[in-house]
Amino acid sequence: MTKAYRGTILHFTGDPAGGGGNIHLLEDGALVVNEQGLINQVSPWVELPDELRAEAVQDYCDDLILPGFVDTHIHSGQIDAIASPGGDLRDWLESYVYPAERRFADEEYARRAAGDFLDTLLAAGTTTACVHTTTYKASTDAFFAAAYERDLRMVAGKVLMDAGGRADGGPVPDDYLDTDVRQAEDDCRELIDAWHGKGRGLYAITPRFGPTSTVEALRMAGRLFQEYADSGEPIWAQAHLAETRDEVDTVLERFIALKPRSYLDVYDKCGLVGPRSVWAHCLWPDNVYRSGLGGGRDWRLLKERQAGVAFCPTSNLFLGSGLFPLARTRRAGVRVGLGTDVGGGTSFSMLETLNEAYKVMALQGDYLSALRGFYLATRGGAEALHLEDRIGGFQPGNEADFVVLDFAATPLLERRTDAAEGLVERLFALATLGDERATKATYVLGRRAWTSDESHPDHGHPRR
Repeated sequence: MTKAYRGTILHFTGDPAGGGGNIHLLEDGALVVNEQGLINQVSPWVELPDELRAEAVQDYCDDLILPGFVDTHIHSGQIDAIASPGGDLRDWLESYVYPAERRFADEEYARRAAGDFLDTLLAAGTTTACVHTTTYKASTDAFFAAAYERDLRMVAGKVLMDAGGRADGGPVPDDYLDTDVRQAEDDCRELIDAWHGKGRGLYAITPRFGPTSTVEALRMAGRLFQEYADSGEPIWAQAHLAETRDEVDTVLERFIALKPRSYLDVYDKCGLVGPRSVWAHCLWPDNVYRSGLGGGRDWRLLKERQAGVAFCPTSNLFLGSGLFPLARTRRAGVRVGLGTDVGGGTSFSMLETLNEAYKVMALQGDYLSALRGFYLATRGGAEALHLEDRIGGFQPGNEADFVVLDFAATPLLERRTDAAEGLVERLFALATLGDERATKATYVLGRRAWTSDESHPDHGHPRR
């Protein structure tokens, strides 16, 4: 049946920096969802038809209703590597990440870990993510099966990694590499056939990054990406880009035969840069530390190709990689969303990610408002993934994935929001002091998939 949800409702139709017309805020609103799990309408509560107000309302009057969070970069294979001592990227990968991901060779472990990973996202209010799994095909099958069971809109792919050696990627264990590029391509094709478009699953070609790839592997990945782009059923692509200066140096030397002008140029020459490609980090575009400020060529290319970028503040700070140039990226017109980057990132919570994003901007002499932060965590992420026609907002026909956030989730948050002067200040307090505890409920296609209510049957696990 059609159902209404009453509360403070916030969603966006574009970047708030582009004007107030992109902000849609109702302090006493109604979100109406139909029986297919799609948005019917958003309206002031007083305008809701009497029959809905009387019979089919879930009351969240004291809470905030937002589109489900969209995490544009995260690793399901690193759920057990989170909070591992950092150091530089290379040593961290070698000491913690590759051992954690190799555990996914055990199919039962991979199945259980995929379920735990997705349930942890739901508990944080995240309903869509762009996910690196592991190099094991079976672990990617397990991830998509768990997402299908939960009706989740997920973008994911098997990690492609066929080169080890002492590069910025660290010495990758031989048994964790793709041993044959042709076999890796066959694995990808089988996964695409099995999962792309099944339920709400979407496949992403996923080379880890340049230091662990050969030219042959990147060209294979680009060829697949382009082939499906022209097929009427396009797929996605994702990889890391310019996360550290050492990584950039390694890539420029490793792929010198391609005569790249930048790290991004390597991916572009291999056919991987285009709509529905998502690039994590992008801290050192145009080799800026080598050549001064650079000419902004990478930003122009990303905009021209309608590619997306994932801003991952907790990971960038934890590993000491650098400060993401959000203001410059948006001025260039590049699509940007937020990523937790677990396990380099230190929280699944998009609220904690917003807290760190604010600090990254402050360190660069800039300011991130609460409204713009919530845009990045919802509609901005959907735009980066080219999914804004399906998720990230409350336009009629959108999929009804949403999160209910509690302004009084902790004593300190309750006290601060009570003292706030106006709703915008309350939103800023929530974005700064909130974490998973603020998630009162998470809905997937209009069905409650997680709740903080310990007496409710959905507490602690998804609705299946």
